[in-house]
Amino acid sequence: MDNPGIFRVAIVGAGPRGTSVLERLLSNQQARGGARLRIHLVDPFPPGPGHVWQPGQSRLFLMNTPCLFPTVVPAPGTEHVGPEPVAGMTFEAWRSAVAAGSLPEVPPDDAEEAAALGPADFPSRALYGRYLAWTFAHLASRTGADASLTVHAAEATGLARHDGGWQLELSDGTTLPADAVVLALGHVPAALNPEQQQLQDAAARNGLHYLAPNVPADVDWGRLPPGRTVLVRGMGLNFFDLMVQVTEGRGGRFVPATDSEPLTYLPSGKEPRLVAGSRRGTPYRAKARIKSYIPAGVELRHFTTHAARLFAEAGVQPGFDHDLWPMLHRDVYWTYYSTLARVAPECLKVAPQELLAGLDQLLAEKLEPGNRTLLTRVRAYLAERVSEDRLLDVEALAKPFSSRKFSSAAEYQQAALDYLDADAEGSARGTEDPLKMAVGALNAGRSLLKKIVADGGITEESWLAELRGWFEPLVEGLASGPPAQRIEQLAALARAGIVQFAGPEPVYQVDPDTGRFRVTSPWVDGAEYSAAYLVEAMMPANRVAHNRSPLLRRMLEDGLARPKLMIGPNGAPVTGSGLDVTQPPYRPLDRNGQPVQNLYVIGLQLSSVQWGTSIAAEAGASGETGGRTLQDANRIARAILDTAETRSLAEPAQAGTAVVGSGSKGR
Repeated sequence: MDNPGIFRVAIVGAGPRGTSVLERLLSNQQARGGARLRIHLVDPFPPGPGHVWQPGQSRLFLMNTPCLFPTVVPAPGTEHVGPEPVAGMTFEAWRSAVAAGSLPEVPPDDAEEAAALGPADFPSRALYGRYLAWTFAHLASRTGADASLTVHAAEATGLARHDGGWQLELSDGTTLPADAVVLALGHVPAALNPEQQQLQDAAARNGLHYLAPNVPADVDWGRLPPGRTVLVRGMGLNFFDLMVQVTEGRGGRFVPATDSEPLTYLPSGKEPRLVAGSRRGTPYRAKARIKSYIPAGVELRHFTTHAARLFAEAGVQPGFDHDLWPMLHRDVYWTYYSTLARVAPECLKVAPQELLAGLDQLLAEKLEPGNRTLLTRVRAYLAERVSEDRLLDVEALAKPFSSRKFSSAAEYQQAALDYLDADAEGSARGTEDPLKMAVGALNAGRSLLKKIVADGGITEESWLAELRGWFEPLVEGLASGPPAQRIEQLAALARAGIVQFAGPEPVYQVDPDTGRFRVTSPWVDGAEYSAAYLVEAMMPANRVAHNRSPLLRRMLEDGLARPKLMIGPNGAPVTGSGLDVTQPPYRPLDRNGQPVQNLYVIGLQLSSVQWGTSIAAEAGASGETGGRTLQDANRIARAILDTAETRSLAEPAQAGTAVVGSGSKGR
């Protein structure tokens, strides 16, 4: 060590998760005392916001969680995340303080937006970035002699063992010695998949314009010229960023709805013509307009912590389809039909009380392993007592137009528009809408499911084929959608002729005859669109085996880490999306399967042992459920401090020993 008694910690990645690790380190260090830390934060982007959440990005880019949800520091009294924070607050507490004028150092534009929002409103990503920058600044102000902090505005490009610790190589030529390293890398560049690579290569040969997956704030949307057709693949959250940037962002204007007219769009004349496609043929469903994250009235009665704990107590590793989904499915059914009975009793063929009493009795019956008869009986019971058009098929929600053939592009355009209008109307009804309430139950179950399946909580075969195979696309499309206003705006743009829909299961290719991009849908007759522009409206793939991060690639090549190998449905090995790691605190396994000491991983690269790694920590949620990121950060902080304290106790016995190879170059 270059300074005996001081433990050097390098956090690679200064975005939200790196900020949480910094906060947990400082809070635990001040709560415990003893260890002296020299913390280095490494990121080419500003600390706090990091890459994705830069405060200077367009204010049109909205978060898909309301103000009351996200945080990077624990709310007071949060369980299972360690000591109270030494600085910082949840996003909603910060927003409220800014709105009240209590934080005058916040720029006027951010203060104006904060004042215009309420807890259930959806902020811009720029405002969340300002919160992250503010949080980092306040954490930095709490450092001192016992915990110094240095920020390195550079990219980490290499990591190697050195002098009993680590040495990081940075893009500015600095070599940074460290005793412990935390990888909080977040989104990293990724190689294109084979189909994307073929499209990019064909575009280069034909003089076309291919915009690969990217962080929306990094894209030069000016490359899309007015009046030209632009094909868009993907109708998730990135799609809405593109949509609003090339419409409202170019001077177009949305005119509020009236009693007789829906929301309309007045073009500026600078818009391209978008043709959007996705596997389901529709965008993610809108969030409900409610005053909480989970709708009031949603209660998980079957899929509970207690029920899930029984598997662990019995020494059973459950499967998702076989063991977990049947419990959550019951809660979704109950939430939907109890809401339907309350708000639309005219849709029932029996009295609401009679329907619910019988349904409750059926759902309470024990589902024997492998026995699907109960679900069949439940469906038969409901079919006899509920109008056919109001029956719920949860799995079918993933494909709204499943097996439906459309005779023309115009017919599909109208069907998609009707779908958007119905979705927006459901969001406006909030807790009075049975489907939105059912989605709320799914979302509540997702939080508990994250806890259950983490760290080997279900079989690998079930993880790949069931949880990630069909359930993740379903719940993402239903529960991770945009604010309702974006669906309303999309419908307005469709009515204005600015956006058209390609149809379900679209096929994208470069037409060898015309040398242009082309998209068709097997479910829509006569619908064929061509263009010189194709945008992949999605983030770079989160798969460590295909990453293009200089640091991560070198670690894989040098054997300091490896992708997790999982057993697939047919018994064959499958390369997982994330790193192979130990149990928490997550240390990577090297090429020989041995834990790498004093090296830790948090965030997206844990996607083979955690589910939903891209979701922010939920303010006030226990570290075992929605606050898992904070728990992970706390466990890493404690492990680092344990090592630092152990080393500090050993140093007096080594007094007088020369320290060599301290690696002080560039410091």
